Amino acid sequence: MDGETRKTEFKSLGGEKLAAALELPSGRPRAYALFAHCFTCSKDIKAAREIARALRASGIAVLRFDFTGLGSSEGDFANTNFSSNVDDLVSAADFLRDEFEAPAILIGHSLGGAAAIVAAAKIPEIRGVVVIGAPAEADHVVLHISERHEEIKRQGFAHVSLAGRPFTIKSQFLEDLSGQNVLNAAAALKKPLLVMHAPHDQTVGIENATKIFSAAKHPKSFISLDTADHLLSKAADARYAASVLAAWAGRYLDDGLVASLTPEARDQAPEFKGGAAAQSIDGEPLAVALSIDGYPMVSDGGKEDGGAGLGPNPTRIAEAALAACAAITVRMYARRKKWDLKSVDVRVRRGRSEDSHIPHLLEKELRVSGDLDTAQRSRLLEIADKCPVHRMLTEGVEVQSRSADMFNKL
Repeated sequence: MDGETRKTEFKSLGGEKLAAALELPSGRPRAYALFAHCFTCSKDIKAAREIARALRASGIAVLRFDFTGLGSSEGDFANTNFSSNVDDLVSAADFLRDEFEAPAILIGHSLGGAAAIVAAAKIPEIRGVVVIGAPAEADHVVLHISERHEEIKRQGFAHVSLAGRPFTIKSQFLEDLSGQNVLNAAAALKKPLLVMHAPHDQTVGIENATKIFSAAKHPKSFISLDTADHLLSKAADARYAASVLAAWAGRYLDDGLVASLTPEARDQAPEFKGGAAAQSIDGEPLAVALSIDGYPMVSDGGKEDGGAGLGPNPTRIAEAALAACAAITVRMYARRKKWDLKSVDVRVRRGRSEDSHIPHLLEKELRVSGDLDTAQRSRLLEIADKCPVHRMLTEGVEVQSRSADMFNKL
């Protein structure tokens, strides 16, 4: 199987260590996703494992983790609630952002799906949300402990059996559930939403999917999981859900092109390594699909130039190259010198010019942090001006152009 499963951990808002598994594809991930498991489940439930690994095979890295007090995570389940689950999701996103890359896709199964809808507003980088067998109301789980409801109210807690395992449910858990409004969160989501549900789900009825779908704004999609059960206990059902999910997510992942481009336009991105290539995109007046040493992206003219503004214009990309090259060169130099360089921030702005697309002055500002003295900071500024892109721009480079058609006839 392509990729690897890497065990890891991160801290919750309350300081508990939360156990996690990061599914990493071979090579550079297309994007990162975050998976929230079902109520009283764990990161290792079949649905979580199969979906995460199927997504990994499609090039998407997935972090699945145990909520506080469940699985291998620290903490007391009795002291958790729906709000703490949402906080755990935000902590997981913070971990990915700090150590790898912020999650672009948020996936939630059952109550984890309801938590994902609420948490999405707290994770700005999320581009799409997927819910599988999710309840339309957070307090749906009360139905499974209804016979102990009065006992919990009376004495403040009760010991219950869920899926054959003992748990302690406190009154604060029920009170927190009653204060949540998943449908309001779905209506305010402002992100693409995929609702997946099994029509014969005996745990969370299909009417919940209808309510969530109706509350959400477009773009939204619904996929029936046919004969699957609530837990997607059959590996084939979990893999089917993952394959549909990956295809859907591809519309909202950059993959070199912005989400608004059609799948046909995405297919036009040239595969080119050892340099840069640009291919015009059918149906777009100016936009081009780029391949920069095999890494795809999109460039476009602004609306003032007749483009659609689907990506940065070429001169902005040149400025970005200067900023990136300076930052990389400075970091390499500081590492070689073993200086305490914590971070580098390089900003490039155009000076005034009669032609806004051909500036004759680029102003480069270097900001560094760390335990550095004045001499070291001055030296790093000098090094930033020695980066390859800076030298290309200031020392000049000859460009030899030829027609591929003419060249092929020789």
